[in-house]
Amino acid sequence: MSDSLFNAIRDNNENKVSELLQSNPQLVGSRDQRGSTPLLLSTYFGLKEITDIILNFPQDLDAQDTSGNTALMGVCFKGFEEIAEKLIKAGANVNTRNFNGGTALIFAVSFGRTNLVRLLLENGADPGIKDDRGNTALDHARMHSVKDAIALLENYK
Repeated sequence: MSDSLFNAIRDNNENKVSELLQSNPQLVGSRDQRGSTPLLLSTYFGLKEITDIILNFPQDLDAQDTSGNTALMGVCFKGFEEIAEKLIKAGANVNTRNFNGGTALIFAVSFGRTNLVRLLLENGADPGIKDDRGNTALDHARMHSVKDAIALLENYK
């Protein structure tokens, strides 16, 4: 039945997603072959309405895929600011680290998503967290020449 849910998400079929989760709420914690949960998949594709449906069910908002990435990390590198706001409001941890030590803030910086950098900082993201190579978000901003993010991080208190 979880395959049906993941297919419904990929097809952007809100009614089917809602129907499947209502009939079996435990599906919200299921995983596909890549280790994605329904939330990870819907957010990765930027499906706001389906993400809203999925967020109505209790779950681990910080569930990690096979690389250790969370839904919040995914939307930060994709640039889906509205979904990032929803995840943070729902209680996603802004400082979770993936299996390489990366955080949502490091993803936002590395992909030049300055609005997301600001959002994360305003919601408690720790700019001092280092990835497994010893680099902070500011180090990544400098490496990728993201001037707006450099300015934000240098002036962050």
